[in-house]
This record gives sequence, C-alpha cells and structure tokens, in this order.
Amino acid sequence: MNVTAVPNIPPAAADKTFEPALLREFSSRVLQTFGVPAADAELAAAVLSSADLRGIDTHGVARLPQYVEMLAQERINPRPNVRTVRETPATATVDGDNGLGLVVGPRANELAMEKAERVGTGWVAVGNSNHFGAGEYYPLQALPRGLIGWAMTNSPPQVAPLWGAEKMLGTNPLAIAFPALEEPPVVIDLTTSAFAFGKVEHAARQGTSIPEGCAIDRDGRMTTDPHAMLNGGALLPLGSDRERGAHKGYCLGAMVDLLCGPLGGASWGPFAPPFPAHLPPPARTVGKGVGHLFGAFQVAGFADPEEFGRQVDDWIRTLRATRPAAGTSGPMIPGDPNRRAEEVRRREGVPLIPAVVEALERVARQTGIPLG
Repeated sequence: MNVTAVPNIPPAAADKTFEPALLREFSSRVLQTFGVPAADAELAAAVLSSADLRGIDTHGVARLPQYVEMLAQERINPRPNVRTVRETPATATVDGDNGLGLVVGPRANELAMEKAERVGTGWVAVGNSNHFGAGEYYPLQALPRGLIGWAMTNSPPQVAPLWGAEKMLGTNPLAIAFPALEEPPVVIDLTTSAFAFGKVEHAARQGTSIPEGCAIDRDGRMTTDPHAMLNGGALLPLGSDRERGAHKGYCLGAMVDLLCGPLGGASWGPFAPPFPAHLPPPARTVGKGVGHLFGAFQVAGFADPEEFGRQVDDWIRTLRATRPAAGTSGPMIPGDPNRRAEEVRRREGVPLIPAVVEALERVARQTGIPLG
C-alpha cells in the first residue's frame, strides 16, 4: 500500500481548494514559459494532476516550484531528444537527455507497454533523466491495456544504509498495479525508506513532527524533527532498525538502485544528482542523471484474463472480509486511499496548504501565469 497516498491535508485544514483542471492548466502553461513544448508540458501536467487527484500531495503541483527552479537554472533540458540506445524485442535502454522525468518517464513507460503488447513483456531501463513524479502513475497506464505494469526509480541520497549514519541511497520507490474484473485494481506504490522525503518536506512546511523511527539527525540519533533530518540527518530504511526488519527495506532500496542506476547508465547511490536544486552536488560522477525502470507484461501470456480478474476480485473480497483489528475499520486494499481521495477531489477540488499556495503564487508572479 502506498504509504504516501493517504491525503496529507483534509480540505478543512487547507487555505484554498482548487479545481483539478485549473491546476493542470497552470502547470502546463508554467512549464511552457521555460521552453517545454506544449505536448510535453501537457504530459508533465497530467502526471502532476494525477498525484493531486489521488491524494499524493507530496508529488503533485506542490513539486512544480522545484521543477521551475531546475529549469530556470538550466539544470533540466526543456526539449530533450529522448532516444533508444540499446534494444531487443522485449527490452530497451533509453537516454532521457536530461529532460523532465515527467516527460521522459511516460515516454519510456509507453515503450515498455508497446513491447509487452507485441511480444508479451517489455522492460525499459532509463538513464539521464530526472524526478519522474508519483510512481503509481506509470502502472496505472498499463491497466486499460490488459497489462500488469511496474515502475521504479532511484533518487538523490536521503536514506542511510542499515547501521549507517549518513545519506547514501535514495528513497527509491517502486510501484505495480494489478487489474481486477469487477473490483478496483490493486495498486501498490511504496518507498523503500521508512518515510517519504516529500512527507518530511511537508511536515517542515506545516511545522509538525514526523513519526518516531523514520529519521536520524546529523549525529545518527533518532529524531522526530523534520528539520533535524533535513539539516544533515537522514531517513532510515523501511523497518527503521534491524529488529523491525530494516535490513529488508535496505535490501529493497539497494535492489531499486541497482536496477535503475547501472542497468540504464544512470547515477546510483550517493552520486545521484540533487533534487530539489538546493541540495549539494554529488562528490563524483558515476553515470548520467536519475534512472528508472519500467516493466509491463500481458496477463494473457500467463492466464485467461477474465479468470485472472475473477481471482483478483476474490482475493480483494477475501482480504476486505478480514476480521478488523481493535480500534480499526478493517484492512484496506492497496490503492484504496488513492482511489477514495480521487472520488472526493474530483467532486470537491484539490486542497493545498498555505505554504504550497504561496510557493505557487511566487511561480505565478515569476512567469506571469495567473493561479486561478
């Protein structure tokens, strides 16, 4: 289940609520002012809008000022020549030409899905890219095509390895989506760290603490202060410590880093390029940019799609019927919080906290594109 997917801010706590279409258009127009072609800007805005609609507040329009900063400093290529540099019928390596990950990612994901439709499976490694938004966006595109989709990415170092006291790995998320027949799809999207970096930023903006066991300060001591993590500290692997399974989170993060770094010619570990722009540059260069890996395969290549869908429906209904733990309403299915957020936000709009609204208003003044 995507631990970043539960809506961070209920509408009542937000300063303003915006129509999703307005935020999407604003994002597209802003990106175009920095030379991003209209079609690419609209694609990038769609990725951001999906996150906003589905309650992933850390990866929606709140990230736009950071993309703007990178573009303004010419640290992202607004018109990349995204090209395939190595290929077989079922695999490819793509060079993103330092483009927006919100553009490079969808193009590479499309290639993986096209290969899956032709030969049963498709896997595309990507190098020389940048932050690609919310991971779940990519496998969601596979569902209408009768495909099971995968996506993962490495990211700038924010996570200490098990028993380490400095940032060496990214939060390195991975996502996968399974189609059902009558039930909503099962959508899994998670970071391999105990906490998402975007949620640390979110807590810092709000002046709130982060949960115990998610981060350490610069001296390697556990902290609940987001600023202590941001100022020289580090996130912890999923599990927090050895007794609670942090070795498993560490290994998952290592897996994503190796699949998204060396495989596609991207940077890895502590040498992944910074995002946002204010983070320090890496000590040395070991590859190009951030790396991703996209995968897709036909359900029909393994099972009758209708029977598979019935089995997934049965799986979902069986788990929903689990006896609830004390003080809870019972288990959720991976993807439930996102889907419910989307139902509400399509109807009521996207709530943005004051700090995000202020940042977007600065972008509006900078670009001359009105916000609302």
